[in-house]
Amino acid sequence: MKRLLPVWAALLIAAAPVAALWAPGTAVAAGAGVTFQETPSLAGRVAEGKLPPVEDRVPKVPSVVFMNAKDKTPGRHGGDMRLIMGKGRDVRLMTIYGYARLVAYTSDLKLVADILERFEVKDGREFTLTLRPGHKWSDGHPFTAEDFRYYWEDMATNKKLSPLGPRKKLLVGEELPEFKVIDKRTVRYTWSRPNSFFLAGMAGAAPFFIYRPAHYMKRFHARYSDTAELKKMAEKERLMDWSVLHQSKDRMYTLDNPEMPTLQPWMNTTKPPSQRFVFVRNPFFHRVDTAGRQLPYIDRVIMNISLRDLIPAKAGAGESDLQSRYIAFEDYTFLKESEKRYDQSVHLWRTVKGSHIAIYPNLNTKDPAWRKILRDVRFRRALSLAIDRNEINQVAYFGLARGGNNSIIEESPLFRPEYRTLWAGFDLARANRLLDEMGLDKKDGDGIRLLPDGRSAIITIDTSGEKTEITDILELIHDTWLKAGIKMLPRPAQRDIFRNRVFSGDSKMAVWSGLSNGIPTADMTPDEFVPTRQYQLQWPKWGKFMESNGQAGEPPDLPEAKQLL
Repeated sequence: MKRLLPVWAALLIAAAPVAALWAPGTAVAAGAGVTFQETPSLAGRVAEGKLPPVEDRVPKVPSVVFMNAKDKTPGRHGGDMRLIMGKGRDVRLMTIYGYARLVAYTSDLKLVADILERFEVKDGREFTLTLRPGHKWSDGHPFTAEDFRYYWEDMATNKKLSPLGPRKKLLVGEELPEFKVIDKRTVRYTWSRPNSFFLAGMAGAAPFFIYRPAHYMKRFHARYSDTAELKKMAEKERLMDWSVLHQSKDRMYTLDNPEMPTLQPWMNTTKPPSQRFVFVRNPFFHRVDTAGRQLPYIDRVIMNISLRDLIPAKAGAGESDLQSRYIAFEDYTFLKESEKRYDQSVHLWRTVKGSHIAIYPNLNTKDPAWRKILRDVRFRRALSLAIDRNEINQVAYFGLARGGNNSIIEESPLFRPEYRTLWAGFDLARANRLLDEMGLDKKDGDGIRLLPDGRSAIITIDTSGEKTEITDILELIHDTWLKAGIKMLPRPAQRDIFRNRVFSGDSKMAVWSGLSNGIPTADMTPDEFVPTRQYQLQWPKWGKFMESNGQAGEPPDLPEAKQLL
C-alpha cells in the first residue's frame, strides 16, 4: 500500500550539558545509599527558606537514574539549553523531550514505573497504581490519589467537560473502568475484560493523562468554585462559560499555561503568544542520579521561535544547542561545514519512523475508476516494484539510506525481515505483468496505459511542498513509473490545502513520512495499522468514520479493511 525510503535524520548538538534525562530510573528509598546534593541554582532559595532542601523536595522513594548505563553520561548541574522552533505551539514538545510518565518505556521497550513507585496488573484487567511517597507537583503541593479522582469524576465522566465521554484508551469496547481510591497513594482501575493498551497509552510520546493537579483545576470547576465568580473569570477571558474556561487552563500536554503545576522536568514560565519561551527546572522533580543530584541537570531550556525556513541557517550559525526539529537531511552538508566554525557536532540520528518518505494511495478517492484500481493490490504492488530505491538512495542520500517498505523496523520485537523487503525490489518486468493481468494492457500513443473508461493512466501525487528532496525523489519515480506505462504528476500545495485534498477524496495519492511509531510492541495500540483517524492518508474517510463514531466520513466497505477492524 505504501512506498518509501527510510533514512536517518539530522541532529545538531552544541557543546552544552545535554545528557539524556528522559530515561526512567529505579525506585530507591531516600537514604538507601544515596546522599543528596543540592542544586547550585536553587541553593540560594533554600538558604533563604523559600524552598525546602533537596532531600525534602524529592519523593521519599525517588527514581534513581543510572547515568553510567548504556546511552547515558553523568552530568553536572547548570546552564541553559537553546532550541529553535517554527511555531509557538511547539512548546508541547517539552512534554516529549522531558518524558515523565506514570509508566515509561526503557530503551529496550520494557514498561517500568516512572512517576509511579510501582504498578500491579492482575489478569490484564485490574491495574493498581501506587504513587511515590512525598511526591509533589512543581508548586510543592502533594501529588496524591485525589488528582486521579478529580480527573475521573470531575473531568472524564463530566458531560460538560467531556461530552463524548472518557478517552477511548480508558474503554474496553464500550465498558468504562471501575475506578477506586484505595488510599492517598493508591488507585485502582478495573475492567471485566483485559485492557491491553492502558499502560502503553500512558507511556507514549503523546500520552493520555489520567490525573490533574486537582488543587489548581478546582478553581475553575463549577462543583468547587462560585459560579458567579467563574462567570466573571470566563467573561474576562472572552470565553463562553466555566467549562471552556476550565479547558483553557487544562494544558497538561501542551504546557502553554505557565500557572498550571506540572510533574515534567522543566516548567514553562512564558505565557503565549511569544517569540521566546523559557522553561526552568522543576524543583520537585522525582528523578535523581546515583550521585544524589536531582535531575534535570540543565537549569533552563530556552525555546526561540523563528521562521521555519531560517532554522537550518540559525542552527548552523551556532544559535541552537540541540536541534532535530526543522532540519533535514538536505541540510546535512551545510551543517557539517558549520562544525569547523562553531563548537558543535552533527549526527545522523536514527528515527523510529517506519520510513522517511512514503507514498499513500488514497483508497477513498472520489474518482470511481481510480478508486477501483487503487484498491486492487496488484496495482499497488506493481508501482512499488517500479520504484528504483537503490537509484534514489545514491542520488538523493549519497548511499546512506536503505530502501524498503513503510513498516516496523528492526528494533521492534514484532519485526520480520520480509516486512521491509516484500514487493520492494526494482523489477519492471514483473510490474508490467501485474498491470497487464489487471486488464490495463492497452496504451495511448505516448505509451501510457489506458484506464477501463478510456482515460490515460495519469496520476497526480499531492505533496505539502515543504521538502525539495521529495520533488527530486518524485522525478526519479516518475521516470521509472513511465517505463511501466503510468504517468505521474507531482502537485505541491500548502499543508492545509494538501490535507483537505486528501480528506475530501480529491487526491489519488499523497506523499508524507511513514509510520510515526515503527517500534511497536504487542502492548501498544495498533491504531496506525487500521482505519482509526482522518489523518491516515491511505483511508481518510474510513478513519473519519471511526473517529467520529459514524457521524462523518464513510463506513469501511473493503473486506480487508473490515477484517483489520
